Amino acid sequence: MKRGFLAIGFLTVLTLLAFKTDDEKLVWQHWNDGFSKAKTENKIALIDTYTDWCGWCKKMDKDTYAKQSIIKKINKNFIPIKFNPELGGNYIVGDTTYDGRTLLAALSQGKSSGYPTTFFFLPKQNKMFQYPGYMNETQFGALLDKLAEVHNAEPTDN
Repeated sequence: MKRGFLAIGFLTVLTLLAFKTDDEKLVWQHWNDGFSKAKTENKIALIDTYTDWCGWCKKMDKDTYAKQSIIKKINKNFIPIKFNPELGGNYIVGDTTYDGRTLLAALSQGKSSGYPTTFFFLPKQNKMFQYPGYMNETQFGALLDKLAEVHNAEPTDN
């Protein structure tokens, strides 16, 4: 009987180890938490601007943001923020409160380019970058690498 329990225990441990995964997860932040967190932690704010009806947004979620290579890069240097400007709610930037559409207009400087659009705020440089459209894993990974390189570079004396 004792051997039976040991065998079951051993098999249970083997089964659990077989399903153990080292996959990282992407934890999306709301604007009001994520944007200030990016500044505080001195990480790049990655702002995924999407809508519920956008097919390319869903494709980017499924085919790009779900890839481990992308998740690892984001988790290392970025604070990921999901932002749907069509949803109600208030979005805070400093002492100013915006609705979704007004924040989108501010982020894009009035040059909204459709969905998905990914904005990147680099707190060290105090700069915002806008990249419209769907990007696959390779394209997006290269962009993440370049932005991290720019953000993490030592400042130069002018």
